[in-house]
Amino acid sequence: MKKNKKTILVIGGAGFIGSNLIEKLVKDKNQKIISLDNYFTGSKKNHIAGVDYRQGHSKNIHKLISEKIDTIYHLGEYSRVAASLDEPDLVWDLNIAGTFSVLEFWREQKCKLIYAGSSTKFNPAGDNGIEGRDLAPYTWMKAANSELVKNYGNWYNLKYSIVYFYNVYGPGERAGQFNGQYGTVIETFKQAYLNGEACQVRRPGTQTRAFTHVDDTVDAIILVGKKGKNDEYGICASQTYSLIDVAKMFGCKIKMLAKTKTSRSSKNFSSAKIKKMGWKQKHTLRQYIKEIKEANQ
Repeated sequence: MKKNKKTILVIGGAGFIGSNLIEKLVKDKNQKIISLDNYFTGSKKNHIAGVDYRQGHSKNIHKLISEKIDTIYHLGEYSRVAASLDEPDLVWDLNIAGTFSVLEFWREQKCKLIYAGSSTKFNPAGDNGIEGRDLAPYTWMKAANSELVKNYGNWYNLKYSIVYFYNVYGPGERAGQFNGQYGTVIETFKQAYLNGEACQVRRPGTQTRAFTHVDDTVDAIILVGKKGKNDEYGICASQTYSLIDVAKMFGCKIKMLAKTKTSRSSKNFSSAKIKKMGWKQKHTLRQYIKEIKEANQ
């Protein structure tokens, strides 16, 4: 007997993590995949055959999505800490106004929601005494949204899971510098290495990150989509490295930049829950950098 196709909505499906997620979801022929993306940082270069791509703001989700949805993966939010200090209005528009509409859509659809929270809320207070969730407009709004997702689940008896990413790297990430652009650390350092430039590191440089490969991250997201209950799940590599360590792995010269309000070390949220579901880390940052260097000798 032929199964009815499930309809999966990926908000932010043209972005870095979203496109890698869709690349795996689309392999299941019993699923129809719809992507909703405003292309603020997403790209049509990330499109994958067989996916229904729709362009628009998440706050207009009711106008853009008329189908009955079985699962929503909400990855489509503004996601830069330092840059958010310069554009809080944009963060509010995308992460508060947009996500409120998504939650209302979820309430009406009565489907399952997998929401990408921000692991920055777990970071301890820095030298300035500011907790991770209060570092910047982005961190505060993401923490508030995670709480709202849990409350919606409790208020309206809805299924949800919240996943927390840790400095995701891998194919399709964006380059940039630590100056308000939207690049990721590893791709920025990679481009510096390929161009024979110095890696720019914010002082003190000893701040650590649990860099996690996008393939491992996406495997965990899908696992949580299938098995996750109304709970929170960390998706975190077991190794942590300082920014100076990473620059040294690339073999780049290091240019130290002034410390900012958002310079911080991360505190890992345990991956124990998804490991119990069967998730295993397959990639390490050290091996990833080694392969980049070998391919460009």
